[in-house]
Amino acid sequence: MADSSEERFDGMLMAMAQQHEGGVQEMINTFFSFLRRKTDFYHGAQKGQAEKHVIDAFKKQQAIATEEKRKREEEMAAARRAKEEREAKKRAEEEAKRKVAAAKEEDEPKIREITDDEASRLQEEIKSKEAAKVNGTAAETEDRTGDTEESSLKKGDNSDEEEEDEQDKGKLKPNEGNGGDYPNYRFTQTLGELEVHVPFEVPFPIKSRDLIVEIDRKRLKVALKGKPPVLEGETFNEIKVEESNWVIEDKKRVVLFLEKINRMEWWSRVVLTDQEINTKKVNPENSKLSDLDGETRGMVEKMMYDQRQKQMGLPTSEDQKKQELLQKFMKQHPEMDFSNAKIN
Repeated sequence: MADSSEERFDGMLMAMAQQHEGGVQEMINTFFSFLRRKTDFYHGAQKGQAEKHVIDAFKKQQAIATEEKRKREEEMAAARRAKEEREAKKRAEEEAKRKVAAAKEEDEPKIREITDDEASRLQEEIKSKEAAKVNGTAAETEDRTGDTEESSLKKGDNSDEEEEDEQDKGKLKPNEGNGGDYPNYRFTQTLGELEVHVPFEVPFPIKSRDLIVEIDRKRLKVALKGKPPVLEGETFNEIKVEESNWVIEDKKRVVLFLEKINRMEWWSRVVLTDQEINTKKVNPENSKLSDLDGETRGMVEKMMYDQRQKQMGLPTSEDQKKQELLQKFMKQHPEMDFSNAKIN
């Protein structure tokens, strides 16, 4: 960090710099012109002394700039390592919890006596599954022949799916990382984080001083200095800035690691001006559930379980809870007739 004595002329020098459209070269020329016209800098000292003063000052400031750059790069690398360590620790904790739960489940008895009510409910579930399998087989046969009324109804169901697909017309198919591939960059995501890769086709190795990278709570910007931004705009949703960072990879690519504030949604795009991806086609299996906290992971697993149950024509977790409550109530009130009871 520069001391106050070094910064005391910054205001004047900044005002000068703003008036030199030719940049640093023009400003340096103005400074040495001043020394030539208003001082004996070039001829007042011993021969070669003026040039030595200039070179010594340049080397001194160059060494300071090099050291500051090294420290910045070390801080960035340390931040990335710290983030990776936090993620590894979180995954290890979740894996340990999973193993404990699995061991506990393994220790539970596999055979137990069930009540008459449980036996009746189990029988009903078996009948429902068998009916679903029979209906599925019949539907496949009718679809092949195309001659039955149910085949026509099945085609009607497909038309509903086509209408849903119509709403997503024009959206991109997610890439293998549940993100999107664009002409100038690509992104991948889990429920909690995004990883944005921005390559630069330039004939030189890019360095941090060549870049403008801004990560705000609701806005991003990535650009080469003096060039139009490759990525800029309001983001799809809010970013946890303090947990986000960026690095340069292979001296040709900027990689942003962005943590979502809402860890229960898929982003359809990074910035609002980009084309959307179809989040209905996101594959949740690619997302590492072990990276999520316990409460969020439980909610996601419940959603996935309910989705599978619906696809098989079986009751969801909410339906099962209602059935259990009804069975419990029936047991407490045997004098009541529940033969026409329906669960909604």
